[in-house]
Amino acid sequence: MGGSGSKTKGYWPFAGSGSVDGDPTKEGVDEQSLARLRSFRNATPFVFTRRSSLYFDEDGDLAHEFYEETVVTKNGRKRAKLKKIQKNLIPQGTIKLEHPCIHVDFPVVLCEV
Repeated sequence: MGGSGSKTKGYWPFAGSGSVDGDPTKEGVDEQSLARLRSFRNATPFVFTRRSSLYFDEDGDLAHEFYEETVVTKNGRKRAKLKKIQKNLIPQGTIKLEHPCIHVDFPVVLCEV
């Protein structure tokens, strides 16, 4: 559940340099890879925000999933069923973490056993 590695190339500076054997002086290295290597010093390994998995419904309630109770009549019997609502939901968006986390693509060993 939740976050995995960064999906877009070039979004996170630790995700790889795009060069062969990690040497930025070899041929085939584009300017974006070099810029990413230069910005390595400015990058932080900490994550301060994340995308929320909660949604707002039409009433302003906040939850992971919303259900609506419907009454179904079958063979003269009334039966209540829950129907999942998937329309008119607004994602909560980006939320600030209470405590910063370390990014999953950070390439440094923090503790050896």
